[in-house]
Amino acid sequence: MSVSEVIFVPQGSTLAIISYLSEKNTDANKLDAVILRAMGHVQAGWIDLGAAKLSKLDFLYKLTTAKAALTQITLIPGETTAVFLQEVAKKLNLSEAKLNEFYAKFAPLEDGFLVPETYKVPLGVNEEQLAAHLVNLSKKSHEKTATELLGSYDEKHWSEYLVTASVVQKEAASEDEMPLVASVIQNRLKKGMKLQMDGTLNYGLYSHETVTAERIRSDKSKFNTYLNEGLPPSPVCTVGLAAIRAAIRPAQSEFLYFVRDKKTGKHKFSVTYDEHVGAINSQK
Repeated sequence: MSVSEVIFVPQGSTLAIISYLSEKNTDANKLDAVILRAMGHVQAGWIDLGAAKLSKLDFLYKLTTAKAALTQITLIPGETTAVFLQEVAKKLNLSEAKLNEFYAKFAPLEDGFLVPETYKVPLGVNEEQLAAHLVNLSKKSHEKTATELLGSYDEKHWSEYLVTASVVQKEAASEDEMPLVASVIQNRLKKGMKLQMDGTLNYGLYSHETVTAERIRSDKSKFNTYLNEGLPPSPVCTVGLAAIRAAIRPAQSEFLYFVRDKKTGKHKFSVTYDEHVGAINSQK
């Protein structure tokens, strides 16, 4: 018999499953329900049969033994949750609104809580299942990392580190720079200086937009560190382990400024404003 390599099997009794498959032109009949019961439990959901042409007996056997059909979704460090969920909804043909709704229901933070990695998820997963799956895996990862780095996991305390780490993630040109960027954040906060960092304006759906002078003037959100003192009230993006480490253990420096070197793509760090202006002018 010829079938799709990946098929959907609904929840229900063996007879109801056979009835469903019969409607999908798989040549299944009531006798097959008897054979299936003898073979074992039928797995519900999207399953990978591994072949498009199978004998009837092999097909029935696969229904009880085949693995779930999985797909992959990848979250990279520095991406925002809003953009990630938008892309995932499109890829998996889900409702973006519902996915965001369930994420907000399960996650303790608006952004920065999902751990950047490649996730394997079953085809046919719904918005609630996916949001719960991503949040649960991320929580376990945060608990493990916090325990390794700090000795214990306190959600509120850990969230504070994630805020700093998210700014570091957005601003640093490389992982090597992250401890220095974290030191600039720490030094400016200690002196009561506004952070004035463009990366904090790349929050949410603004993740990939160029931050212009007009944007800095017009954005009245809580994330505008040109307008507001201190750190943003919550993370501006998802963060990798290197950024978290930098937030916990910044480099020891007196740097208060940095600017990207157009030639190298790295940053030039400065202690005084005059040095910073000189670094800016050297780009011209």
